[in-house]
Amino acid sequence: MRTIIDLTAERPQTAVDALSEASDLPKQRIKDAMAKGACWWTQKGKRVRLRKAKREVKTGTRLELYYDDTVLARTPPPAQLIADFKRYSAWFKPHGMLSQGSQWGDHCSLLRWAEQELQRDCHLIHRLDADAAGLMLIAHDTKAAGALSQLFSGRQMTKRYEAQVIGKLDAENLRVKQPIDGKEAISVINTLSYSEPDHSTLVSVDIETGRKHQIRKHLAHLGHPIIGDRLYGKPASCSLQLTARFLEFDCPLTRRRMTLELPGDIGSSNDA
Repeated sequence: MRTIIDLTAERPQTAVDALSEASDLPKQRIKDAMAKGACWWTQKGKRVRLRKAKREVKTGTRLELYYDDTVLARTPPPAQLIADFKRYSAWFKPHGMLSQGSQWGDHCSLLRWAEQELQRDCHLIHRLDADAAGLMLIAHDTKAAGALSQLFSGRQMTKRYEAQVIGKLDAENLRVKQPIDGKEAISVINTLSYSEPDHSTLVSVDIETGRKHQIRKHLAHLGHPIIGDRLYGKPASCSLQLTARFLEFDCPLTRRRMTLELPGDIGSSNDA
C-alpha cells in the first residue's frame, strides 16, 4: 500500500489522531511510519520530519504522511562507526543502506543510523550510492558540515575506491576523462589483482571529480563494468562490488592531515 496524506488540522489535537481521522490507516501503523521518518510538518518556517505521534498540533498546522508499507518494512543493514572526532565521525556504510532518507522515510539511511547511535545532530557531507558500500563522513554541527563539504566540492579530498570488474583490465595510472552529463569527469585506475577462475579484476580508482555514477560509468566505458552493476553492466547474484575505502584531507577544523581507511576486510569488494 502506498498513499500520501496531506492535511491541515482543523482543531488542536495530536498528530496521530489528525492523521488517523484523515485516512483508513490504524494508529499503530501511523506511529510506526512517523518513527521511521515518513511524516512531515513545518516548524519555525522549516519543513522537517515529525516523529512524535502524540505531538499536539495547532489549528492550521499542515501535516504530510508518505506511507509506503514496502519501504517501511525494510530492515536496514547495520552501519559501523570507524572513528569519532566529536565534530564529525567516519562510518562504514554497507551495501543497500541509503546515505540519507527520502520523504517516504529515513530508517534505512546512514544519517538516521548515526543520529540514533551517537544521539547527536547529524549532517550529510557527501553521498555514496545505495548500491555501493564504504567510508563516509557525517558532521555533527553546521559549521563542521560546511567546512568539510567545501573539501569535496573544492577537490581537496583524496577519494579512493576499490571495484571488482568483469574481465582482465591492465591499468597503471590510467586516466579516464570521459565527460558525464556534459561535465568534466576524471578517474585514475590501477590494477590490484586478477582472478583467472572468475575472469575478474580488482582495481583501485581515485576520482578527481564527483559526478553521479562516475566510477560505474567510466569502468563500463572501458568495457569492464563492475560486477553486480545492474545499471551499466549485467545483473548478478551479489551486490555492487564497489567500495569507498580511503579518504585523505587537511582537516579545516583541527588543521591536521587526516588519513582514513577501512580496516582489515571491512567492505571487501569480494564480499557478496
